[in-house]
Amino acid sequence: MWVDVGTWGGVVPGNASDLVPMLEAGARGFKCFLCDSGVDEFPPVNEEQLRLAMTELKKKNGKLLFHAEMDTGASVNEEQDPTHYTTFLESRPPNMEVKAIDLVIKMCREFAPHVPCHIVHLSAADALPAIRAAKAEGLPLTVETCFHYLTINSEDVPTRSTEYKCCPPIRDAANRDQLWAAVLDGSIDMVVSDHSPCTPDLKLHPCCGGSLNGAVEGDFVKAWGGIASVGIGLPLLWSEGQNRGLTLQDIVRLICESTAEHAGIKARKGQVKVGSDADFVVWAPEEENHITVDKLHFRNKLTPYQERRCKGLVHQTVVRGSVVYDIAQTGDQYENGFSKLPLGQWIE
Repeated sequence: MWVDVGTWGGVVPGNASDLVPMLEAGARGFKCFLCDSGVDEFPPVNEEQLRLAMTELKKKNGKLLFHAEMDTGASVNEEQDPTHYTTFLESRPPNMEVKAIDLVIKMCREFAPHVPCHIVHLSAADALPAIRAAKAEGLPLTVETCFHYLTINSEDVPTRSTEYKCCPPIRDAANRDQLWAAVLDGSIDMVVSDHSPCTPDLKLHPCCGGSLNGAVEGDFVKAWGGIASVGIGLPLLWSEGQNRGLTLQDIVRLICESTAEHAGIKARKGQVKVGSDADFVVWAPEEENHITVDKLHFRNKLTPYQERRCKGLVHQTVVRGSVVYDIAQTGDQYENGFSKLPLGQWIE
């Protein structure tokens, strides 16, 4: 590990009694799904199971994160081509998020102020009125969206390009504009990567073939859902945000301060002040950043951002005062810019 890392737990049916011990062992909080996650070991919870879990979390003011989609009866149109993005998009309509977020707000209200609730990767702008009303009510509710929802339109997703698939899905330009308005007015608290990589064969990507349950190459319906973007979010957000009035101060709030507070580590992280960890990035905000494969510092290098040109290039990353990445370093202490000595720590 080259950066400091904290761990989150999961709420699944039947594990309510395990939650307090996990908090006491250092978990930052917990995530749950309200619909099928696609992963057998992480099944969804219903309202009754949520209530059991939140009753336990209330004992320690534990935080609960929600993948906020619920079944509304939508399904894949089998007569449509699965290699077309719209086939997948139409199977995950905005009302799946609206229904789930209505339940999140209901549960948040029932357990307020003892169980702070958080909506992960908001995609559907249709849910913003309910979110704004809940925040105005004073409920302990926070919301994130992701770089991909702010930088990509569904209209621009090419056929068979499954690197663009995620759940909830990337939606249209009008929806993206509304998400940006919510980012700028504070209705959305933070912007994150939701980095969800996989091997290219699970993406059923044309670059490598692969088959899964009889799927064809480029099958959006059956491909793994998740977008890889860890390490490139800063230039993506900055480049798009400059066109919409985003300032550097906004960037710090959205990806540093709010995320540190969300994880319960604001005393150490997310701020430049005496007593906090000396964590910095040294970057040139106007320098061109051409996102090529060699700049993707994750194993499976399949991302919708490959070959995108952005503004903003990170030159150094500093963790607790130690340089863990330096774009110009090639000596014995560094390899491909990274310190050969991993200096990251677990955050208790």
